[in-house]
Amino acid sequence: MQTIPSYRKIWNISYPIILSLIAQNLITVIDTAFLGRVGEVELGASAIGGLFYFSLFMLGFGFGTGAQILMARRNGERQFSEVGKIFDHTIYIFLAMSVLLIALNYMFSTVFLRYFMSSEAIYQASVTYLNVRIWGMLFALTNVAFRAYFVGITKTGLLGYGAALMAIVNIILDYVLIFGHYGFPQMGIAGAALASVISEGVASLFFVLVSIINPANQKFHIFRLPKFNVEIISKTWKVSVFIMLQNFVSVAGWFLFFLVIEQTGERPLAISNIVRSLYMTLMIHIWAFSSSVSTLVSNAIGAGASDKVILIVQKVNKLSMLITLAVILLSVCIPEFLLRIYTDDPVLIAGSLPVFYVVTGAILPLTLATNWFSGVSGTAHTRQALLIEVLCIIIYLLYVFGITFWFKASLPVIWTSEYVYIFTLGFSSYFYLKFGKWQNKLI
Repeated sequence: MQTIPSYRKIWNISYPIILSLIAQNLITVIDTAFLGRVGEVELGASAIGGLFYFSLFMLGFGFGTGAQILMARRNGERQFSEVGKIFDHTIYIFLAMSVLLIALNYMFSTVFLRYFMSSEAIYQASVTYLNVRIWGMLFALTNVAFRAYFVGITKTGLLGYGAALMAIVNIILDYVLIFGHYGFPQMGIAGAALASVISEGVASLFFVLVSIINPANQKFHIFRLPKFNVEIISKTWKVSVFIMLQNFVSVAGWFLFFLVIEQTGERPLAISNIVRSLYMTLMIHIWAFSSSVSTLVSNAIGAGASDKVILIVQKVNKLSMLITLAVILLSVCIPEFLLRIYTDDPVLIAGSLPVFYVVTGAILPLTLATNWFSGVSGTAHTRQALLIEVLCIIIYLLYVFGITFWFKASLPVIWTSEYVYIFTLGFSSYFYLKFGKWQNKLI
């Protein structure tokens, strides 16, 4: 492949990821929209329970990102059979990791949540959600393995179809399980969790079937189920462990942010969950382009073009910023329409608007910061990426705690913490790629 990809190449890699993330994010949007019509307690509890789940999930996602970087490097080196070995070993690890994370949830989640939460109603609803949602970990991590494989070999087209199928199944099951339609039991927040588990399982089955059927995957030797190779696991672990910790720290920072919001009341928590879901939707294309950055950087280094890394990131920045500006302009024209997707309550809509404008303004700098940071990860210097993330989260949380408990700031001001995190992340990542010594990393 070209060491400096064309805009068409960047787009061809990125747009299927965008479609897959849109479909995947619909799960969160629909869950939030349905639960917003059940009650504020359920709406707030789904935020707490969901973020606790994702704190665990991101450990696995980090391993998947490390595997993606390795598969991209081997693809760039044209060692195609090694790609399949890395994929199969990733599946081995995810099977074991799923069992461990499910067990950890049942052993520690109730104690942890009880210690930090002040609302008994939100605590009980969060536990109900988590005890069902956690069983989706096996399918969620399997889907991460397939995402790492398809992105790593820059063949991302199937991701959109799998995620669309998952979203459709989830929407249907949310409707019948949360509210008890068509003879199904009315499960409320537990129904939202069960719908997510089943839809992720359907997506996993889809990826397995199409990967077996498609002859293009034969050269990569996937599903050969090789004998367990400690060296492959060790190499993947060395790249992944810092990404796993980095992702955990990142989501844990958000989780702590929402625990701080919970201390201010049930309504601010409900508003924050609405805005969080909308914010995540508006930044879908950002995550897609950042994923493309890490793959393009790793492929370029594998092809011996380390000197092109910064040029690659800059080129992706131009395309992603263009789309970001379009997203911002559209969003600020129809804010109330977007918020009404989640709730019909005029009080919640009015309270959400100022926070919505705060996070919308953060999207443009986030585009650049995320791409530079993904460039750091793509070089396989994941220890440095972890150190950057930890620094950013510490500064971010100090700001959150200070303005919430010391200055007693309003909810929109508390959400300005996003800018603190984004600018710290962006500048740290840019200076590392510009002046750091990362060019000769072997993996």
